[in-house]
Amino acid sequence: MRIAVVGTGYVGLVTGTCFAETGNHVTCVDIDEKKVQKLQSGKMTIYEPGLDILFERNIEQNRLEFTTSLAEGIKGADVIFLALPTPPGEDGSADLRYILKVAEDLGPLLEKYTVVVDKSTVPVGTAEKVRAKIAEKANVEFDVVSNPEFLREGVAVEDFMKPDRVVIGTNSGKARKIMERLYAPLVRQGNPVIFMDEKSAELTKYAANSFLATKITFMNEIANLCEKLGANVDDVRRGVGTDTRIGKRFLFAGIGYGGSCFPKDVQALAKSSSDVDYDFKILQSVMDINHKQKTKLIPKVKEYFGGDLTGKTIAIWGLSFKPYTDDIREAPALYNIEELLAAGAKVKAYDPEAIEHVKELMGDKVEFCTNYYECAEGADALMIMTEWPVFRTPEFDRLEKALKNKVIFDGRNLYDPENMEELGFTYYSIGRRVVNG
Repeated sequence: MRIAVVGTGYVGLVTGTCFAETGNHVTCVDIDEKKVQKLQSGKMTIYEPGLDILFERNIEQNRLEFTTSLAEGIKGADVIFLALPTPPGEDGSADLRYILKVAEDLGPLLEKYTVVVDKSTVPVGTAEKVRAKIAEKANVEFDVVSNPEFLREGVAVEDFMKPDRVVIGTNSGKARKIMERLYAPLVRQGNPVIFMDEKSAELTKYAANSFLATKITFMNEIANLCEKLGANVDDVRRGVGTDTRIGKRFLFAGIGYGGSCFPKDVQALAKSSSDVDYDFKILQSVMDINHKQKTKLIPKVKEYFGGDLTGKTIAIWGLSFKPYTDDIREAPALYNIEELLAAGAKVKAYDPEAIEHVKELMGDKVEFCTNYYECAEGADALMIMTEWPVFRTPEFDRLEKALKNKVIFDGRNLYDPENMEELGFTYYSIGRRVVNG
């Protein structure tokens, strides 16, 4: 098939590249000229493990192209994916201006029957709005389909090429056949393609992410309770997670969720509920608790230093909201850095991929380091914000020599408290006992 993908952000670039990998001819469209020039020259604009290999191969084989022209990009396309940003407004609602503007522009450009697909995460009723905008100036038949993405940053290529399920919202038999053919190479092992109406598909994405955010938040609340009662959250997690009704995933305690999806989607679902006079109390609690959880370690740091952080140097390991990505949107590290700076501390930071993004945001307010031991050198304490694998087994004797104080505040529970006790470190984690070195 010939496919157009409008928007070359995270979802758009992964979608376009992976569909090219299954033999389709894909043209990606973006209004950002510098980004398009970079992509045309074969340079990636996002960090995602494994995507660069597919990207380079499909450019070389002329199956993947980039343009700033919408008319050029969609010419001859059988399917047009809209992978545009839907940032949250001040009230939490999803901003649809970019999607609706492109929908309006698409109308007069369509030359034959086309399936237009909402790939962005959008509130219930968006497919109807997109359909209405296109219809204002369209001269040919078309269908609008909802096809939410379920990509996890860091493993997005695997998620796309081997999906657990594909959700497609459409009431059109014609569109259904095209979407079935398009996704057939990705579900050969029998994973389901689930068809439903557009509104149900739109709600499915919000429901899935909000449930996972709730699961994370619930376990963080259990961790906080463990600290009060003297229980160990790791043992509780194993006891709960082996119940097949609950499952093992998304039960790790820590300093909250971040990224582009969970915070935005929980807010948007709460706003959609409010718009129809439904008080979705759980979601408000999830948002409130997660916000507090992000800086849960700050009071412990202040207490350790007698309530005064003035002049103290704190090393931060991890800036991205999760490992295997350079995404810093809603990353807990950013909230902690702001709190530390406001308390008069100095901050040194290291991350394998996200440093440049934080530099753009914070400039010289933070000292950025080229490796994690350099980051710890001369610091009064170490805080761990992201569970990058490289942080899991450091040389603790080297770390001991680098730090002024043998104290670690671990927001991701990377280390075993008993081992830290043997090593003589003072060790704070989430939902587990404090180890006093």
